[in-house]
Amino acid sequence: MSQAVSTDVAVIGAGIIGLCVAEKLAHEGLSVMIVEAERVAAGASAGNAASFAFSEVMPMASAGTIKSAIKWLFDPTGPFSVVPQDLPETAGWLLRFALAARKKTFDQSLQTLAALMQLEQETLPKVLARTGLQQMVRQSGALYLYGSMAALRGDLGNWKLRADEGTVYEILEGQALHTLQEGLSPKIPAGVYAPNYQVVTDPKDYCVALHEAVSSNRVVTRFEKVERLEAVEGGVVLHAAHGPVARAKHVVVAAGPWSGKFAAQLGDKVSLIGERGYNTTLPKSAFPALNQPLFFTAEGFVMSPLSDGVRVGGASEVAGLERAAKFERSRMMLAKARELVPGLQDVEGVEWMGMRPTTPDTLPVVGRAARCANVIYAFGHGHLGLTLASSTAELVSDLVFERQLKIDLEALSPRRF
Repeated sequence: MSQAVSTDVAVIGAGIIGLCVAEKLAHEGLSVMIVEAERVAAGASAGNAASFAFSEVMPMASAGTIKSAIKWLFDPTGPFSVVPQDLPETAGWLLRFALAARKKTFDQSLQTLAALMQLEQETLPKVLARTGLQQMVRQSGALYLYGSMAALRGDLGNWKLRADEGTVYEILEGQALHTLQEGLSPKIPAGVYAPNYQVVTDPKDYCVALHEAVSSNRVVTRFEKVERLEAVEGGVVLHAAHGPVARAKHVVVAAGPWSGKFAAQLGDKVSLIGERGYNTTLPKSAFPALNQPLFFTAEGFVMSPLSDGVRVGGASEVAGLERAAKFERSRMMLAKARELVPGLQDVEGVEWMGMRPTTPDTLPVVGRAARCANVIYAFGHGHLGLTLASSTAELVSDLVFERQLKIDLEALSPRRF
């Protein structure tokens, strides 16, 4: 039986959220232990679109999404699909997703996401400076592409909502669009350019580098699968199957899609799924002209530049946590990408599937556990884990030190579901 090590804070999960929380708390002078079941960036933190998507303040649950989802729902290769066999597990989430599209909830989520994005833009440069990782992040902008002028006009209302929350954008048509991004199909007549977008060289490399940086600053990592949390006097004990792993004054749950089980142990029934995304990563030579993310709005996928590759991926598949991957989705997106970007060379790539920890209203869960104030939740970021990691760490730190919060956490409460 292993020995339970004492620490100020134990962070469950070594994805981008857990790593940023560990970095912030160690910087504040606390001893921190990361407890990870597999490896650093084992899930969605490694295979995401490599973007700090500061313009993405629009909640996923919207009237437009619900309308489109009706026709996509049971298309196994559609942009948003449901695995029918897993409906007993996911039906409750789907119902809450539909309810989150109501105007009052949508507006609240939009405003909260905008506030989180603003906080992220303030905190991210500080994290990069403290860890020396500035060279891994660059300003790139992003292009949202439309297959027709009618499709663009139909989406301008959403861009107005983004602009109301501080997003800057420019509409590009014809030659202006194709000059900014060569290699696109001439069938794409227009796009929207959002300049306030940043990309990371490679999300997995970034997580590994961040882990190396925190490991030199009071943070230790233990690779154990935590099974349960036990509230004790003055703190919390983390238990693995073979016995206690750590005793901490505070525990931060940042275990991605598996965070729900810990919340349930502590009296919080959160609505969380592992929303599955797929991608194929090609060598850089497949499309060396790619300098910024390209969002194909109707098709529901993105093409992202990496330091040594091109990543084509996206999609939302609502399924159980244990269901096997269906890589037909990756191949479908890649085939569509080659149609829309004829300059994309037909070369072999690496397929991947990851599960985003997603709530129905697109907002993360940040707050204290119902039955143990020493446990703080930091999960449920969905498509925005990389984008909102530093701001989440800031909020968690304020909770740990009982400081005035920079954002009202009511909309992020674990008891909102």
